[in-house]
Amino acid sequence: MTRRVTFRARDGLPLSALDHGGPDGRTPLLCLPGLTRSAADFEALAARHRGTRRVVALDHAGHGESGRPEGIARYGIEKSLGDVLDAMAALHCPRAVIVGTSFGGILAMVLAVMRPGAVAGAVLNDIGPELEPVGLDFVQNFVGRDPALGSLEEAVAHLQSHLPPLRMDAAGWRRFAALTYAPGDDGRWHPRWDIRIAEALRGAGPPPSLWGAFGALAHAPLMLVRGALSDLLSAPTAARMRAQRPDMAFVELAGSGHAPRLEEPEVVAPLDRFLHGIA
Repeated sequence: MTRRVTFRARDGLPLSALDHGGPDGRTPLLCLPGLTRSAADFEALAARHRGTRRVVALDHAGHGESGRPEGIARYGIEKSLGDVLDAMAALHCPRAVIVGTSFGGILAMVLAVMRPGAVAGAVLNDIGPELEPVGLDFVQNFVGRDPALGSLEEAVAHLQSHLPPLRMDAAGWRRFAALTYAPGDDGRWHPRWDIRIAEALRGAGPPPSLWGAFGALAHAPLMLVRGALSDLLSAPTAARMRAQRPDMAFVELAGSGHAPRLEEPEVVAPLDRFLHGIA
């Protein structure tokens, strides 16, 4: 049974998560979405796994059903990591397998530094210790724009023309667009995230190297998913990650840019095999 749970971060900001209840005998999955995404992105993954374990997916601050803070400094990695820890406490989930897409994967790596015992395993979806500048520039520009689209069909066309290649059929694109934009009081479709996040990203300066944080995952089973056309996670960075962690499960999705949705058949089989292998 799936329920929407609302709780408060340590500074009082309301946060929201989808809790897909499951058996208590195995380590739960904690799903952390990307910078423009939400907890609903993991519904297909949850449907595949909630029969064997609990699956929780978080809406980051400023995203989905979570609250929008007054100040943009609230969107830094430190505060976001605090939200993850607050979510784990509020949802009685002190240890989990972290499934992190893009920004969510960065939080998974940093969490391994700050609270290694909380990470029973990790899936990094199209993210690594180094971010390519061209991909980062695209993300910042996309995050900061409200196109105020006239319909769901316009939203689909907008995403198809602006995003890197993604492996979806027509129905998949409509669902993806409906999870990206929502109709506002003006009847137009607006981002489901706070576009001020782009300003916070620019103010934070160049991202730091996270090789040390990646190394902090040494104690945990690890999987990397990469879109073969990704402009954020380069092939050389992925190769270095694999050299550093030769036991790391790895799948590269042909024809996909940033980021695979974890619903593609070529990803589902190895991903589910990896997750099922963690008690």
